[in-house]
Amino acid sequence: MKVAVLGSGIIGTATAWWLNQAGHDVVVIDREPGPAQETSRANGCQISVSYAEPWANPQAPLQLLKWLLQKNAPLSFRPQFDLRQWGWGLAFLRECLPSRLAPNIKAMVAMAEYSLHTLQGMRADLGIEYNHLERGILNFYRDDEAFDASQRAAGVMRNFGVDRRIVGPDEIVEIEPALASIRHSIVGGDYTPEDESGDVYLFTTALAEHARRAGVEFRFSTQVNRLLAAGGQVQGVEVVKPDGLFQTITADAYVAALGCWTPHLVAPLGVPCRVYPAKGYSATFDIVDESAAPSVSLTDSAHKVVYSRLGKQLRMAGVAELSGYSRALNTNRCENMSALARGLFPTALDFDNVQFWSGLRPSTPSNVPIIGRTRISNLYLNTGHGTLGWTMGVGSGRALADIVSGNTPEPVFPFIG
Repeated sequence: MKVAVLGSGIIGTATAWWLNQAGHDVVVIDREPGPAQETSRANGCQISVSYAEPWANPQAPLQLLKWLLQKNAPLSFRPQFDLRQWGWGLAFLRECLPSRLAPNIKAMVAMAEYSLHTLQGMRADLGIEYNHLERGILNFYRDDEAFDASQRAAGVMRNFGVDRRIVGPDEIVEIEPALASIRHSIVGGDYTPEDESGDVYLFTTALAEHARRAGVEFRFSTQVNRLLAAGGQVQGVEVVKPDGLFQTITADAYVAALGCWTPHLVAPLGVPCRVYPAKGYSATFDIVDESAAPSVSLTDSAHKVVYSRLGKQLRMAGVAELSGYSRALNTNRCENMSALARGLFPTALDFDNVQFWSGLRPSTPSNVPIIGRTRISNLYLNTGHGTLGWTMGVGSGRALADIVSGNTPEPVFPFIG
């Protein structure tokens, strides 16, 4: 059947690829001039199965209160006159109940593991180059209390087969010598050698080209206006073409993979989609001293930022602002990121030519993405992956293609519909 996929980030592109592989006729529609131009453009690039855990946990409310008083807190909440934001916030507090932690982690780990295995298979089959590294993720802590708290969450994850190996300061420096200069301030860490990193933008654009060659039609610079529904089904999607003229595109099934804009599209049809943007920042540095730059993907737990090696560059990413839909860069945020990177790798990077970026991560209150069929029989959602869009992306696309095809997806996951 013909399927219209709305959105061409890692989620939409992976969905389109797997739908094509299942034998469907696929058209992808996106307002940008090419794939992966928004949230998938310049994120942290970690594929962090072992850290697939929710922001919402019993300790989160108190931590958020402390961060409200900090200028450059890792997570900030700026109230808006937006019922979506307040509804999301209340739902987030519910997800912080102790009874919700284990089921949310279980669901996230299941999809993340499935997606990593799917990605590894695609890499072997398609030969896509995207600066990927299989050197694991090293998470280091500068505070005993934070280190102890992290191990409680790690204990829950071990119950689901994910082993985050505890490492001491000396072993941390042995794994990543670039951290030797701050050895005195590190109290411990955990290391997951099975995790990976890689440039999601390079992967997505290459996958889109493979999909195009396989017969997927991409309509870029095409704005999705609204879904046209009647008789309990979507009858078409109204778009504005690159020439400014309107057009209705029809299909047998429709997949909304528009990130944090998905709720705006489906709300007029009465379809619930509790997704809100968590604005994140990244900084990309050219490496000027290979010997002083890290080669293992790192997470600085104290500042909630990650570092990933991408060839001759280092990508730093972090921060979450619940502040609406603006992607405007906050100068203080950018300066703080540069200062943090300089503190770790003072001689390794070109600090005079930093590429700053911001993106809107589509986040659910539980951090469990929304994947599956809606109450409208031919409308499907694939969104809400938050900071784990790259970690869960190709698996989510494959799982949704199974659902559209009438098959049962492999991962044990709470699919909607």
